[in-house]
Amino acid sequence: MEKRRIVTIGGGTGSYTLLNGLKKYALDISAIVSMADDGGSTGVLRDELGVLPPGDVRQCLVALSDSSEMLRELMNYRFEDGGLRGHNFGNLFLSALEKINNSFSQGVEEASRILNVRGDVIPVTNQDTNLYMVLKNGKKLQGEDEINHNFEIEEIGIKKNYLFPKAKANKKAIEKILSADMIVIGPGNHYCSIVPNLLVDGIPEAIRRSKAVVVYNCNLVNKKGHTEKFTLDEYVESINKYIGSDRIDFVTFNVEKPNAQLIKKYAKKQEPLVAFNENERKKRKYRTVRANILSGEKPHYAASDVLASKRAFIRHDSDKLAKILMMILELGEYENIIKEII
Repeated sequence: MEKRRIVTIGGGTGSYTLLNGLKKYALDISAIVSMADDGGSTGVLRDELGVLPPGDVRQCLVALSDSSEMLRELMNYRFEDGGLRGHNFGNLFLSALEKINNSFSQGVEEASRILNVRGDVIPVTNQDTNLYMVLKNGKKLQGEDEINHNFEIEEIGIKKNYLFPKAKANKKAIEKILSADMIVIGPGNHYCSIVPNLLVDGIPEAIRRSKAVVVYNCNLVNKKGHTEKFTLDEYVESINKYIGSDRIDFVTFNVEKPNAQLIKKYAKKQEPLVAFNENERKKRKYRTVRANILSGEKPHYAASDVLASKRAFIRHDSDKLAKILMMILELGEYENIIKEII
């Protein structure tokens, strides 16, 4: 029997979490990855070596790798001393492969073979591009890192966000989207990991043309100054706007509460849990799957990780999220059978 084809769209820790769960099923997985990252080790490598951003791609490769645990740890190893302090071995590895092959995509393919990756990891574009955002007061934010650390975006409002130079979609990404049975968007940083994929020429059009079921994994918490006041419906509305149609069919939403200490910690950072508005149910053009998809494990970050203080401690559970997506993937067939039995 032919494997069901799932395409994920995102970047960073969100995609890593999602793919860790999905790879346990007999699926044809394609992970389309944002190429807008310019912070931390990735940003330094982009500036000093002129390479494309390896960080988000590395996380997806590690998530889908069937190699030994030692090799997976090596790819995530972050140097703690000397001139390489803060750099990630996997980022250096991918940058070297890009240089050897004169192509980032070819370097990723080589890395996939070395790491015995189950599926395809596909940069959303092969072009060197940067993320920009213009606020309604005229202020221009340049780069994913600057946008990520600006906390006035929601208050002032966005006039425009775009990639420059303009980026065309990787042909392989388009092919995978058009042949997919399911397209999964998120979870991840809304304006810095999810939206940049939808700003690449050809990606929104392909999603609109695809016959796949489209699922959005809603974030667990809002981001200070970006989506601080967003409800579930506003996330969906925003993503549909970038796609160019009401394309989202299903949304996964967590109902389990983290422990009170964590909620308090996030509230102090002005990052509340995403709200679900019961009164909007009849207006929705999508179906919401509300479930316990919260991870109970406490993540650990290396002391040399310069972004550790910014990383999430409330996050999705890989296995629970994958189970929900598998249920949605089969739901259509079950519903048709039930109708016939009735």
